[in-house]
Formats: sequence, structure tokens, C-alpha cells
Amino acid sequence: MTLVKVNQPSRPVGNLLDEIFNTPFFGREFQPSFQHPAVNIVETADGYHLELNAPGRNKEDFKVSQENGLLSISFEEKKENKEEDLKVIRREFRLASFKRSFTLDEKVDAENIQAKYENGLLKLYLPKKAEVKIQPKEITIQ
Repeated sequence: MTLVKVNQPSRPVGNLLDEIFNTPFFGREFQPSFQHPAVNIVETADGYHLELNAPGRNKEDFKVSQENGLLSISFEEKKENKEEDLKVIRREFRLASFKRSFTLDEKVDAENIQAKYENGLLKLYLPKKAEVKIQPKEITIQ
């Protein structure tokens, strides 16, 4: 077997990166997407605090529901058709849809879940049920 050296002209790194990200990958163009936003969950003595990172959204576009012990948070993009005299060269800003679901602990008081959207964070408070403590009882011997 003979090895043949082939001289190819070098390409600037910028052009190489453009080629990588603009070449179809498994039949699709590379498109940054907002699939699953990051979530922080913290437990306190009185409940759980869930924060979902979703900047640049409107609270009206979120749907938070609870059914059969499953908490679902979804975001549905709403496209507006704007007729303008602009020629779009490249569009990378895109609102996408997502849905995250969490199994609720039996300690959660599902009837009193609260949600608030501020500063790009969807904040949910999931209070714990009041624990019913069995009072000690002395049993008399007969």
C-alpha cells in the first residue's frame, strides 16, 4: 500500500465553523432550540420551591397543571406574522415549545400549589401537607 500526500488549501476557522453548523445533520439544519429549561428544586420544612429558567417569555404562554400526582409545566410558542419590508438573512432567535413533568411526592398539598413568573424565572411553591400527629394515648388495662 502506498500513501499519497494530498495538499489541500487551508480554510479559515470561521468558514470551517460556518460549514459545520450550516451543514445538514441527520437531515436537519442545526437550529439552537429551547428544549428543556434548567430547573432547581429545593426542599424546606414547609414545602418545595421549584424554579424553572425561562427568560424572555410571557407568563400567559405557560401552562402549569397537576393531575394524578404529576405536575406538568409547558410553554407553547405563539407566532405572530409580521409583514415588514425586511429581508431576513438569517434567523436564529426562535421561541420553542417545551414540556416538563414531575412526579409529586405524597407529602405535597396539590390543592395549594402557587406559581409566579418574574425576572425570567417561573417559580412554583409546592406546600407540604400538614402532618397529622397521633397523640399518645394511655391504654388502661382491664
